[in-house]
Amino acid sequence: MNLFRFKLFSCKLFNGGKFSVFSVLLLLAALFAFYTCSAKPEAEAQPSTGQIYLLGEQHGSDAIFAEELRQWQTLYDEQGLRHLFVELPYYTAEFLNLWMQAPAEDDTILDALYEDWQGTAIYNSSVRDFYRQIKANCPETVFHGTDVGHQHQTTGQRFLEYLQANGLENSEAWQLTQDCIEQGQKFYSVDSGDMAYREKMMVSNFIREFDKLANADVMGIYGGAHTWIDYKNEGSKNMATQLQARYGETLHSQDLTYLASANVEPERIDTLTVAGREYQAAYFGEQDLSDALPEYRCRRFWRLEEAYSDFADCPTNGDMLPYNNYPMLIEVGSVYLVEYKTASGEIIKRYYRADGNTWQGKPCTEGIDLE
Repeated sequence: MNLFRFKLFSCKLFNGGKFSVFSVLLLLAALFAFYTCSAKPEAEAQPSTGQIYLLGEQHGSDAIFAEELRQWQTLYDEQGLRHLFVELPYYTAEFLNLWMQAPAEDDTILDALYEDWQGTAIYNSSVRDFYRQIKANCPETVFHGTDVGHQHQTTGQRFLEYLQANGLENSEAWQLTQDCIEQGQKFYSVDSGDMAYREKMMVSNFIREFDKLANADVMGIYGGAHTWIDYKNEGSKNMATQLQARYGETLHSQDLTYLASANVEPERIDTLTVAGREYQAAYFGEQDLSDALPEYRCRRFWRLEEAYSDFADCPTNGDMLPYNNYPMLIEVGSVYLVEYKTASGEIIKRYYRADGNTWQGKPCTEGIDLE
């Protein structure tokens, strides 16, 4: 109820003299209760009960793009999903939605967005092809951008100009664009970017877009650092972890980052003796750990060929090593040796078995004890 109208109405009651003071007070109390109840903020709305299917990617991988397209096509065709959440600003996703309505041969909007992405991980022709395939095969897709305002000086300003040209300065789209631009300005005001702030805004933007969809199921594609459950991105709880606190078991997170290693071939074949038996072992190289883990220098990776049945009964020890730690594609039903070299020169050998398990939404190998 408008407060100005409420004030005029109450004055008329007093001036008319037809009600007792007690009656007027009762009426005023009722009106005040009505006003305060009707003014509850939208944030108190119940969470949507739709299912959330998050995919964690490594940006720019063709193997990951192919799997994302396959999964979106399946959900689109078989479960009727239409809403695709992406790691893009609000206004970029809105431009993509406009492009989806353009004739098939008209890529003017997409090409302009692509040029704005220069210098970023998504300035990759495979990214442009990814969106083209969605338009061709899933034409009713609706994009929802939930990131802070990247490219706010280019894409963001251009979308404001589009809204202004169409007389939409007082629209929700105008306000959301302004909000997103301000988020980007704040994020980039810190030299290295404020990741805690970014994750918080990604959560807030996701909730806003998801909860207004009337319990519809959605799929989301984000970098793995945003989608791994119970993961801290540069010290702050990431987007998926915060969203799970709100949506619980309706949120599902799948890690696809390991697929980026799909085409990696072994450097050589070694012969290793493990538990008294000789195995052919494919060697996949060495990773420097000195920056990430100062107590270690490096680790090296082997896959023991045709060894799974020999180690199938070995007890597991709870040492979970996600697929994306390996430089190659992991095959379920295989055994791996990871050899660590510490800063003091000590060699530590750990053996892992790929049983098809997952941990915190990521496919993982699990450590085994050989004795």
